[in-house]
Amino acid sequence: MSIHSSVNQSGANMMLDGYLEALALVERLHRLLLDVIKDEFERVGILEINAVQALLLFNIGDNEVTAGELKTRGYYQGSNVSYNLKKLVDMGYMHHQRCEIDRRSVRVRLTPRGREIRDLISGLFARHAEGLIAKNVIDHGTLGDMSNTLRRMERYWTDQIRYIY
Repeated sequence: MSIHSSVNQSGANMMLDGYLEALALVERLHRLLLDVIKDEFERVGILEINAVQALLLFNIGDNEVTAGELKTRGYYQGSNVSYNLKKLVDMGYMHHQRCEIDRRSVRVRLTPRGREIRDLISGLFARHAEGLIAKNVIDHGTLGDMSNTLRRMERYWTDQIRYIY
């Protein structure tokens, strides 16, 4: 083995280690985000809705969307989004209406009750942003760099799905 290939292998191993650590962090951060939302709901006495459903309401915002649009935006898995949309409609957090053009498709939008949850989550995230700055956890520039890196990783994974398989 040449010195050059040994250096390349070492660099590849370091990259793999860093990549695996980043994957584990992304997964842990998502679970922690759900726990943070769950804790906020317990604090304010909201017990009938879970954190995944709350994020769904937050991500829909003021839009009117189909389940398919939520899936293609990458927010949710197929059966997960359909189940949670049905539950949110049943609990009165969302309106649903059959699409006039494609009767198989259902469009959903938030009810006033759903907008209250969206606003609660929005306020929670605003407090977090202020806390990150106040406690010098991360600054705007570093956060922007991190977001850009995650977007590049997202594009890479999307390309792997579209073009490799």
